[in-house]
Amino acid sequence: MAAMSELGNGALSELTVLDLSHYVAGAYCGKLLAAFGAEVIKVEAPGVGDGARQVGPFPDKNPDPEASALYLYMNTGKKGLTLDLTSEGGAAILKELVAQADVLIENFAPGVMESMGLDYATLSAINPRLVMASISNFGQSGPYRDYRADTMVEMALSGQMYVNGDPEREPLSSTGYQPSYQSALYAYSGIMAALIARDRDNKGQYLDVSIQEAMASEHQFTLNGFTASGKIRMRSGNRYGSVHPTTILPCKADDNGKPGLVSLGISDPTQYVLFLQLLDMSELLDDPRFSNPQMCAVNYRAFDALISTWFMDHTAEEIVNALQDNRIPAAFVNEVSDVLDDPQYEFRGFWKEIDHPVAGSHRYAGLPYHLTEAPPVYERANLLGEHTDEVLGEKLGYDSDRLGQLRESDVI
Repeated sequence: MAAMSELGNGALSELTVLDLSHYVAGAYCGKLLAAFGAEVIKVEAPGVGDGARQVGPFPDKNPDPEASALYLYMNTGKKGLTLDLTSEGGAAILKELVAQADVLIENFAPGVMESMGLDYATLSAINPRLVMASISNFGQSGPYRDYRADTMVEMALSGQMYVNGDPEREPLSSTGYQPSYQSALYAYSGIMAALIARDRDNKGQYLDVSIQEAMASEHQFTLNGFTASGKIRMRSGNRYGSVHPTTILPCKADDNGKPGLVSLGISDPTQYVLFLQLLDMSELLDDPRFSNPQMCAVNYRAFDALISTWFMDHTAEEIVNALQDNRIPAAFVNEVSDVLDDPQYEFRGFWKEIDHPVAGSHRYAGLPYHLTEAPPVYERANLLGEHTDEVLGEKLGYDSDRLGQLRESDVI
């Protein structure tokens, strides 16, 4: 096992991880490992670094590769090493580091690692206990292997886009980098499984993670429902196709004039009866169109028209509090600023204030799970090449002369 990291009491503190990733998928996986104490060494190209460094927003709107909001979030807790992997010297240094590493993460396009002489067959010959995870759009094999992709493409090809959106409109994609985040989570869990197997078998293994497959596996019962019934689940907007009211409804604006919205999740018959009693509209249960949540779903337009007056007479705060007091699922439709001020997150300490020498102090999302004996540690992201001398000196014994030569030749 690799040497202990400085976070010696972390659950993963005995692991050394080489993070060759860029942007989101691999970087988020490395971030999770670092949070629980693994020594994660972020390997970036000299002078350029991870492309995420060029992605804003930036503090005061001034582009700075050391202050990218995306990079800073994706790389908390990592050490920074610059290394030109395309050079013979850079590849040789990485191989030396691999000999002491437990895990390697990369999300280059298929074939790139092989072109640099850094494929798993080569690296595992150096360190048979190495666990290597490759995250790519479609995996390392298949007819789509070399296709280019982004969030829109992954959402479309995985089938996720087809089931999202208004039924009268074209399919709708999600926002942000959700496919990359999901694949990172699967890579993280796969790495954990491979490490457990390594303890048993004394050898590492290779993880081939497909972003497309990560998204297809999240269909819940959509795909299973089709294979069982042959019926394709269609888009239903903000509604749930088989029961109602599971939807978003407008309500009275608050005292500041902010338009009101309430999210309802009522599917259970008992909750449905309580909901109508609260609205003083229990007589709707006698109408065959609204006798239960299933019939209500068929006649949702007429139902929404009947309850709209009550909703427009009450604010979101009044409605959510009244419904939750009666054990009826309801929620505010939070804007980002609302999420940051939400008392539930605050009570559980979810938001972490992290200071950075260039970007300053900002709030970052924590992790949604808590280990009582080995809680996560949140440290800032690395500067470009910040720990190059430390890593190569401590792990490989390079002295100042050797480091100077490597810098002169642009290897580091």
